[in-house]
Amino acid sequence: MNPEEKEFLSGYHLEDYPRPSVTSDIAVFSLRNETPLTYRDEPKKKLSLLLIKRGNPPFKHHWALPGGFLQPNETIETCAERELHEETNAEISLLRHIGTFSEPERDPRGWIISQAFLSILSEQQLQNMLIQGGDDATHAEWFDVKFSHLDNREILTLEQGQTVLSAELQSVKNQYDMQKWNILNNDGLAFDHAKIIASALTNLREEVKHFQLLFQFLPEKFTLSELQQVQQAVLDKQILSANFRRKAAEYVAETGEFTQGAGHRPAKLYRRNK
Repeated sequence: MNPEEKEFLSGYHLEDYPRPSVTSDIAVFSLRNETPLTYRDEPKKKLSLLLIKRGNPPFKHHWALPGGFLQPNETIETCAERELHEETNAEISLLRHIGTFSEPERDPRGWIISQAFLSILSEQQLQNMLIQGGDDATHAEWFDVKFSHLDNREILTLEQGQTVLSAELQSVKNQYDMQKWNILNNDGLAFDHAKIIASALTNLREEVKHFQLLFQFLPEKFTLSELQQVQQAVLDKQILSANFRRKAAEYVAETGEFTQGAGHRPAKLYRRNK
């Protein structure tokens, strides 16, 4: 550091300037199986989102994304991993930044900017985890996700047992041609987390449509039917098998192995190719 910089910094006081607090919020997705009607049927998959129930004000007893405040000497990514583990006991291997949420009145506590992330946990990862509320979260639960278009609105519905959360949002472009969300109605979700969830779902669907992030939901070896079910569950629409298999061909490779003991004809197992 040169003398000019040293002189400048000696008289510079950061506390003289207003500063926001910074938080991380994490949208963690997984797929859960519906119970099949018969043993011959493959279980259908549902897209699920991990939420926590807040134990403290503001929005006490409301459901929210896991997250919390950035601490000194940690990165925002480290903050996301730490808060997720403290509030849900989950540990992740994927963390994708999806946006910055900085509207001045987004948090009633004051000037607080959120850095939002997306993550995915496979069924195999979840087998070794006990998801439970911790720290200032009284509960941690998986909610089934529905995100559909109606007229000029997006309808978000999150269900866990008898608990149903919902929001109506509208996608808009700001002056920089960036996609933003307006919340038209909100029932049960804390802060502006409906916006973050909408952004996470939009990002996830776009990636999965092009076979990115798709394999994060699956074990190392999988059937083409399982791969198709993942894409259908995330996009929430049926896909013609012939079209899907044609597009999937460049992304998968045969392992030479077959499924066993599944109650129906053995199917080829594949792995990710690229």
